[in-house]
Amino acid sequence: MWISVAIISVALVVFLFKYVTRKKGPNPFGVDTREPVKPLVTDKKEKNKVLKQGFLASKVPENLDAIVIGSGIGGLGLAVLLAKVGKRVLVLEQHDRAGGCCHTFTEKGFEFDVGIHYVGNLLDHSPFRCMLDQLTNGQLQWVPLENPFDKVVLGPPENRRVYPICSGQDRFLKELKRCFPGEEKAIDKYMELIMKISCGVWFLVLLKLLPFPLANFLVYTGLASRLSPFFRYASRSLTEVVNELTDNQDLRAVFCYICYTYGTIPKYASFSMHSLLVCHYLNGAWYPKGGASEIAYHMIPTIEKAGGAVLVRAPVNRILFNEAGEAYGVSVMKGQEEVHVHAPKVISNAGFFNTYQQLLPKELQALPAVQTQLSMMKNGLGGLSMFLGLNGTKEELDLKADNYWIFSENNLDEPVETYMNGNREESAKKVPLLFVASPSAKDPTWEERQPGKSTLSLVTFANYEWFEEWKDGKVTNRGMDYKQLKEAFINTVVDMVVQIFPCIKDRIEYIDAGTPITNQHYIGAPRGEIYGCDHSTVRFSPAASATIRPQTPLKNLYLTGQDVFTCGFAGALAGALICGSALLHRNLHLDTIALAKSLHSINDKKNL
Repeated sequence: MWISVAIISVALVVFLFKYVTRKKGPNPFGVDTREPVKPLVTDKKEKNKVLKQGFLASKVPENLDAIVIGSGIGGLGLAVLLAKVGKRVLVLEQHDRAGGCCHTFTEKGFEFDVGIHYVGNLLDHSPFRCMLDQLTNGQLQWVPLENPFDKVVLGPPENRRVYPICSGQDRFLKELKRCFPGEEKAIDKYMELIMKISCGVWFLVLLKLLPFPLANFLVYTGLASRLSPFFRYASRSLTEVVNELTDNQDLRAVFCYICYTYGTIPKYASFSMHSLLVCHYLNGAWYPKGGASEIAYHMIPTIEKAGGAVLVRAPVNRILFNEAGEAYGVSVMKGQEEVHVHAPKVISNAGFFNTYQQLLPKELQALPAVQTQLSMMKNGLGGLSMFLGLNGTKEELDLKADNYWIFSENNLDEPVETYMNGNREESAKKVPLLFVASPSAKDPTWEERQPGKSTLSLVTFANYEWFEEWKDGKVTNRGMDYKQLKEAFINTVVDMVVQIFPCIKDRIEYIDAGTPITNQHYIGAPRGEIYGCDHSTVRFSPAASATIRPQTPLKNLYLTGQDVFTCGFAGALAGALICGSALLHRNLHLDTIALAKSLHSINDKKNL
């Protein structure tokens, strides 16, 4: 019997290895496409020629290979991957500019980023850095943040503690141990778990790449959990694991703080998901030189060069299916008319819930396979963002290239849950957490582009139901009651910020807030969530991980972006890689790693 088990196990391992290393389709990372860096384009009219190409039926390329719904990084990233192997791709964006959460907007002379605050894992020659360089042909430059790049602020003003989060594993650990003497064992154990679990993430990718019957076999035999520490800890909450490590409430908070980067309360967050985020920033954080709009600006030309296009003001109202239930195109609303666009593949970056609940015909929504997937996911927390335009330079206002995470208490569970479940007027007076960053201080080109000005971006969370009654109003004029509710949140948050940055007190020239219904309007978030589907323990179970994949139950319809893998810039790009792997029948993750190693080797030889 044991001999049979051993033979079957060896055969399974050999099959898995051959499957994940297969190279059937073309390789978008086959050659290094980087070019010498060109001068930064600061003329907005020139940039808008790329970022704001409005939809017209006459602009739709002929003989499309694929249509991508949504121009966020998960959609653009996939479109570039396909374009690099000669595919003609049309990307459709409902907003008036491309980029999704990577776009910027200007109000009263101030430029604001909406979603890119900092990105990790961008050391030279890392696979992630290599991938981004290839997707932008080496034109997108990245600037490191300060070290420490995050500061965790705990407690009320009269008893405030500030803890630095530093770049580099050694310094990260050293600073934590300096701040928490006597907790060395807990800190080392935390890091040991984080590293072990994040290294096991390859099995999460594997489950999404394998044929579903085989992935299902690994799930229901328990092999997925046995073979991967990622899945052994995926069902354990962040609070549960951290509370086993230490009784020090401040240290627990510091271990947990970054969970709000993916928008899940610690008691519900998967410790495995958390491990990925901590490791992502372990070697520091970076910001795009020239601002977030540079990302889409340097990706779109590759799509166009292959004969594709990225068109905005192109709201897709439904996906087209034939009688056999196969996707063959989309319907775009142009005014009151529908324009049908056809392609053999349709890829949605519009989000999991939008795709299944808004873009499918009712009869296809009701399919058991679709309903099974819907039962495995839930909406994330609604986002509340605020944008401050300031009169003064970063030196005058004492702003640096770092981030502040401000918490009213060192318990990161109950205060946030009480706030989210509370009465909106009362909750507006007691915001329990706030992320604060200065995009202007992070960008070395800012002073040249907007001299004498600075900006702050503030992010917290809000209940969608608090604002839902105004969702059908005009986005720029939803009424006095809505405005007053926003101002209540703004006043509370500004008081919190001024306590940390007193120099800005009399320098605020512009301020506004984007609520969950703002997110619904501009980025198509069904309930105002900014990180897509909730990153709970349920989402990262082996069963859900194997089931939620690029291939949908409907032929020719695929998913890309953050709901396929994890949230954020890196997570959405990982979703694009997985989707690209499914479409091109090869493991693009391995292709990225191979190119990064090759370029590193070439660079080492040059330096000899």
